[in-house]
Amino acid sequence: MITVSLVIRAYPWPKNLKLEMNKWLRVIGIGEDGWDDLAADTRALLYESKTVLGGERHLKMIPDDWEGERIVWPSPIREAVSKIVSWRPDSSEKNRNQETSLPVVIMASGDPLCYGIAAKLLKHLPIEEIWIKPALSTFSLICSRVGWSLPDVETLTIHGRPVEVLHPFVQPGAKLLVLSKGEESPKQAAELLTNRGFGNSTITVLEHLGGGKERQFNGQAGSWTHPEGATLNAMAIECIPGKNADVLARIPGLPDEAFFHDGQLTKREIRAVTLSKLMPIVGHLLWDVGAGCGSVAIEWMRFHPSCRAISIEKSKSRLKLIEQNACDLGVPMLEIISGTAPESLKNLPDPDAIFIGGGLASPELPASGNLMDTCWKALNPGGRLVANSVTLESEQQLLKWQKINGGDLSRLNLSHAESIGKFQGWESLRPVTQLSVIKNY
Repeated sequence: MITVSLVIRAYPWPKNLKLEMNKWLRVIGIGEDGWDDLAADTRALLYESKTVLGGERHLKMIPDDWEGERIVWPSPIREAVSKIVSWRPDSSEKNRNQETSLPVVIMASGDPLCYGIAAKLLKHLPIEEIWIKPALSTFSLICSRVGWSLPDVETLTIHGRPVEVLHPFVQPGAKLLVLSKGEESPKQAAELLTNRGFGNSTITVLEHLGGGKERQFNGQAGSWTHPEGATLNAMAIECIPGKNADVLARIPGLPDEAFFHDGQLTKREIRAVTLSKLMPIVGHLLWDVGAGCGSVAIEWMRFHPSCRAISIEKSKSRLKLIEQNACDLGVPMLEIISGTAPESLKNLPDPDAIFIGGGLASPELPASGNLMDTCWKALNPGGRLVANSVTLESEQQLLKWQKINGGDLSRLNLSHAESIGKFQGWESLRPVTQLSVIKNY
């Protein structure tokens, strides 16, 4: 007779997971293969939760024996964020929206911190309340397929954004990883590259990355002929310029010809000096007061995708120029306000930098002397204020304000070589008086 002993071990929860189970919100990244990709501890957390929020395809991945509440993402996504925040428990449990049961699981594609829902939630909730379990990001998967090193590429998304946001990153030799917004995205990217003179660029489209349906196809932007494929796709783009490529640097000082304008334009060299004083910083907000064609605000936003700007301009024709320039130069999310300052500055979010390019001594605004004070009051601590003047009247405004509040005054003189018959001579532009000042913390 043979006796068989069966030993069953109950493996304990990992120590860190026990701690995470106390958090009311769990964000789980899930790959293309769905439930099968999830680790055992992650599945256990889902079964321990009462509510799951996700896209329709995410909810279909959950086994039928899970008995909690399933909620489909509301649209637009900002409504989802406010809904989730409303479920947040507090000490009294009196103020919480009681329409769902805790804890809550959010299911998202790939890495939810990479242009995903977790990144948005962390702007409203502390990490101490959220457990995040990412899957492999799309960007990591792309690199593994095309053989690129992640630190050597630019990572971008056009999901929910205009394709024009690619413009600042289209540089000779640049490698771009782009999250698409749909099956039409590769064609749109190919057209943008071709119109910029980068038709030789290669585009690799990757669909259903990490799953059984994964496939890829590639071609040149200038001869793109591939039909639309899967809605869920991403692109790897290697930017290769042609002979007539429109190469525009991301550092301040774009050629004046890069902008549509009616002459109301901060000239290239002056603009470069102005932006050096404004000091674009990641995530900071600029007010461009008297924006003209929007050149300063546009160059500010081209510095980094997180840089924000608001252009304030009273001329209807120039408002159209700003919009066109913002789109063509890759910052279509530039906020444009029609109106005069300081009246139009009310109720705007407090800025980290302000540029005043006009209106300091406008005869239409008898109270324009208050413009500097209004801007200075609104400026965040550590913020930068720069004002340029080309008239004696506006220069006097700057001198008066500087005597009271301080700051640095500069006189910028610029000359270009121009033809004088068979010879060349210097043609001087109007000198610019510039006030720059930094607000103390």
